[in-house]
Amino acid sequence: MREFSGSCLCGDIGLTIKGEALRVGICHCMDCRKHHGALFHASAIFDEQSVKLQGKTHQFQGRHFCPRCGSSVFSCSPGEIEIHLGIMDEPDQFLPQYELWTIRRESWLPPFDVSERFEKDRCPET
Repeated sequence: MREFSGSCLCGDIGLTIKGEALRVGICHCMDCRKHHGALFHASAIFDEQSVKLQGKTHQFQGRHFCPRCGSSVFSCSPGEIEIHLGIMDEPDQFLPQYELWTIRRESWLPPFDVSERFEKDRCPET
C-alpha cells in the first residue's frame, strides 16, 4: 500500500495518507482561485478513512488551513478529503487526470496533459 505525507508551511499540521488517490484534478473555479490566491489549484482526492491528520486546523466552508501560518491544507466533501498537492512532502507523486471549471481558465496558460476537461463541475448538479 502506498503511503504519502504532507505538511503546512510551519509544520504544525501534518498528514499521513495510506492508499491510492480516487482521482487527481486541477480546478480553475473562483472559490479555489480565491482560497489559494492562485490561478488554479491541483488536488488528489482520497477516501476520508485513508487520511490521518496531526494538528488542529481552522476551516472556512469546508476548506481547512493552518491557524498559525495560514497554509491551505485540504478540503472536505462527504466521504472524501481533497489534499492540496502543494502541501505534499515529495513532488511528482500525482498526475492530474482532469481539469474543472475551464470556463474560468486563464487563456495564456499552456495546455495541461489531462484526459478530461469540464466546463464546470465533473458531475453536473441534478
